Amino acid sequence: MPGIRFSSAVLAAVFSAVMCRSALAADTFKIDVITPLTGGGSFLGKGQQFTLEALKAIANKEGGIVGREIEFVYHDDQSSPQTAVQLATAVIAGKPAVMIGSSLVAMCNAIAPSLKSGPFDYCLSPGVHPPAGSFQFSSNIDTHDLMDVMLRNFKLRGWTKIAFMTSTDASGQDAERGFDEAMKSPEFAGLAVVERQRFNPTDVSVSAQIERIKAAAPQVFVAWSTGAPIGTILKATYQAGLDVPFVTTSGNQTFAQFDQYKDFMPKSVYLPASAFFAHDGLYTLDPLVEDAQKRFFDAHKAAGVVPDNMAALVWDPVNIIISALRKLGPDAKAEDVRAYIAGLTDYPGAVGIHDFKAVPQRGLTTKNAIMTLWDPALHNWVPASRPTGLLLAK
Repeated sequence: MPGIRFSSAVLAAVFSAVMCRSALAADTFKIDVITPLTGGGSFLGKGQQFTLEALKAIANKEGGIVGREIEFVYHDDQSSPQTAVQLATAVIAGKPAVMIGSSLVAMCNAIAPSLKSGPFDYCLSPGVHPPAGSFQFSSNIDTHDLMDVMLRNFKLRGWTKIAFMTSTDASGQDAERGFDEAMKSPEFAGLAVVERQRFNPTDVSVSAQIERIKAAAPQVFVAWSTGAPIGTILKATYQAGLDVPFVTTSGNQTFAQFDQYKDFMPKSVYLPASAFFAHDGLYTLDPLVEDAQKRFFDAHKAAGVVPDNMAALVWDPVNIIISALRKLGPDAKAEDVRAYIAGLTDYPGAVGIHDFKAVPQRGLTTKNAIMTLWDPALHNWVPASRPTGLLLAK
């Protein structure tokens, strides 16, 4: 990309990765992964790296890519859009067919303009909205669809007075657009925003905003930001005694975060999320999805962990990429991979049946999303709705 200057740290990282690739055996298939392993988004990158390695072990036992073992080559974007672009530029120069990453909206948006001629890129954030026909696809449920599921559930519960707070970064701006768009639907007539606040992700206190929200007497409080900033909001909410249901993005649906914030966690914390959670007797999914979920949970159980949303964001996209490469062969071009995946209409994943013709670049809809509730006693999230946000049957 013209005009980009590479920092010495990034150059060193890229050189190290290139040397690593050249040292790997010729019978491996390398897939570059750009993800935040340091910086504010590291909780995402490290969690997703763990799932990638677990998935790799399974895929290689099953024959890899036409007999070639899969090897993920990790590039740390340091939670920086500029670094993500530098890394992507270096990766793209090698003309790989596929690439994975990054894990946050800002980084994926920054990388997107570099993908005009490939490689096929699966962004692991649901908050990006790639144009149809582009080389970038987006993982999991569209954040705008999650807003739809959330508001449907609110209305059915009778929570009509909403306080809404977002960060001023790319994730927060996307959330606000999605929320405002969803609120325009006639289905949600009667719902009202009684207070709206914004904050900078670097703010060390949001007490003033929370006091204004409390004064508005909402029935539910939606705080949409990912990572450390949500801890700032949770602490201020606890200190202000704002005792209403608290709702946040599934981007925070990690055990590490919930454990870190347990001392000031509200009584009821809801998250709209993909429907990969255990749901015995609460609702039924397609049998092929149930089978895919069993494989997902069995793999993590064998690795000694209970999966959270970070794992769900990775699992289906990477399995889809692997299935495409197995079908097309290791010499497939970016255009081949894009065309193959774009043509899938019935791929069964842990989140749901992916139909990329119906939903270009993503394959999933509100039918694949639910509301979840944090259960401290179980130390896990449990379904709080049926798919699309409908109330659970009594």
